[in-house]
Amino acid sequence: MLADIVEYLACPVCRATLRLDAGALRCAQGHAFDVAKQGYVSLLIGNKPPGTADSPEMVAARARFLDAGHYAPLHDAVAETVRKYAYNKNVPAEHEDSTETNDGTGLRAYRGAGVEAGYGAGSTDPAYVPEIDGDRRAEGRAAPLIVDAGAGTGHYLAAVLDAVNDGIGMAFDVSKHAVRRAARVHPRAGAFVADVWRPLPIRDGVADVVMDVFAPRNGPEFRRILRAGGVAVVVTPAARHLSPLVEELGLLSVDEEKERRLARSLEGFAEVERRSVEFEMELGHDDIAQVVGMGPSAWHTDTAELDRRIAGFISRNVMNGQQKVVTHAAFHVSIFEPVPRSRPVS
Repeated sequence: MLADIVEYLACPVCRATLRLDAGALRCAQGHAFDVAKQGYVSLLIGNKPPGTADSPEMVAARARFLDAGHYAPLHDAVAETVRKYAYNKNVPAEHEDSTETNDGTGLRAYRGAGVEAGYGAGSTDPAYVPEIDGDRRAEGRAAPLIVDAGAGTGHYLAAVLDAVNDGIGMAFDVSKHAVRRAARVHPRAGAFVADVWRPLPIRDGVADVVMDVFAPRNGPEFRRILRAGGVAVVVTPAARHLSPLVEELGLLSVDEEKERRLARSLEGFAEVERRSVEFEMELGHDDIAQVVGMGPSAWHTDTAELDRRIAGFISRNVMNGQQKVVTHAAFHVSIFEPVPRSRPVS
């Protein structure tokens, strides 16, 4: 896969074009980055340590929880959203000027709950795949390029590439433990270690969609790498996410300032559409430990104390005739478009 996407990369040292040569990515200035045996490449440079990276334990917890299908409605919603916008020259949108779309189109039930959405023609039909835009062929690029910034294990990128059946993906994460898994997640994806807070090792204006699922957002870099007409698809937890676990286990809750921080982090973008995804999950002890262990609460929770709290919570549910805990999942899937830069008056 690296041979198919190396043309979109830029050397993280000098920004020159990279090429694949003898098991490494190299630029004309002599900078080289080895391809690991697992298939990924570290493009992280400098001695300054990156931001908090997921540990092996966090990555393993995430892989087990997501592979069990607990967030299936979310990864389906992300895949449908990216498919629509990866082909946005072909697919008309019904709500182009709306910032909130909760008309119930494509309502999908899952364990007693659903998904609220507003979508353009054909986007909720799983069999719908638009034709490839002829303009892409004229540009010498027939395949939509999807960049997953802060990709983790690549779970959502894999779902997207299954939906965008001619797309190619680039997964970036600061955790090498996560990237090792992302490198194997899909035959049309390449995986790289990189810090989203720093300049991304990607050429200007090449991405059709930038995905950001529960990850840091680098608005200036997202804007730089998006082509004209490209969008950022951003997933954030909603206020009720993981209720009642948050209250019962003393987990970190969604910050009331999160919406303002989201807007600040994507300055230069406008939110043009939002989809709410909410559903119920039935979780046992191990499932609860995994969903806590894969998120930010993992950095603030002692494992033994967490197990004690989970056991006590589940025992109370068993006394009420419930073998598992019904947990609410709630997310926002938002579409951000770059705002045209104003030209100085001469």
